Amino acid sequence: MEIKTFGVVGAGQMGNGIAQVAAMSGLNVVMNDISEEFVQKGLDNIAKLLSRSVEKGKMTAEDKDATLRRIKTCVDLKNMADVDFVVEAATEREDLKFEIFRDLEGICPPGVILATNTSSIPIGRIAAQTKRPEKVIGMHFMNPVPVMKLVEIIRGIATDDDTFEITRDLTLKFGKTPAGASDYPGFITNRILLPMINEAIFCLYTGNGTAEDIDTVMKLGMNHPMGPLELADLIGLDTCLAVLEVIYTGFNDSKYRPCPLLRRYVEAGWLGRKTGRGFYKYD
Repeated sequence: MEIKTFGVVGAGQMGNGIAQVAAMSGLNVVMNDISEEFVQKGLDNIAKLLSRSVEKGKMTAEDKDATLRRIKTCVDLKNMADVDFVVEAATEREDLKFEIFRDLEGICPPGVILATNTSSIPIGRIAAQTKRPEKVIGMHFMNPVPVMKLVEIIRGIATDDDTFEITRDLTLKFGKTPAGASDYPGFITNRILLPMINEAIFCLYTGNGTAEDIDTVMKLGMNHPMGPLELADLIGLDTCLAVLEVIYTGFNDSKYRPCPLLRRYVEAGWLGRKTGRGFYKYD
């Protein structure tokens, strides 16, 4: 199956990044969100990042303009009726994703693959909302999408080989590196990453060190490019909490219990970079 038009549901940080790499690969893109404000903000972010690439000599102004022309925006999900492949990149909320997939089931032709960028919710659970579970797959991009090379591809129990192969080939077309994962809560990336971040938060919570000390240890001692608390702020503390809750509930194992300090920050609206305050303060 040839993919010519690529749909993205959600124009936020992850969604607009996915739309950008798809358009840069030559695909026509339909980017959807619930309001004109959100889709325009997503499009503006893409334009800003492409302009930086032009300034750095990584692409020409002509290529930038051509990429932007390939991206169409909409606020009506019915526009996904004409896409060949769609990725959902909405907020990490199970009820919201379920609703989107039920709607896509009725909008997209039967052969269209419905992918999700979920970072933790089991693919089988999402696929069960549709009548095409064999065509539902996880396509988990890393943040920031235009920079990070990895895409975690997660098969649900019903996902067929054709769906997996098409998704893998599309990942390669985007210039990314695919890695397969089984359908367990958190998959591979977040089953390893989020407990590390959570333990760093516990270190802060119990007074083992300041946020700066904890991040410095991991950057200089473990050669991580970014400390776990800095990374949590970049991901979004609400997203970190949501993922940990899914893993904790899914395995019923106390080692995944979210740190109370993380919950307090989220309840206070301190969500990281996107709100100007997390474990650090941002201008």
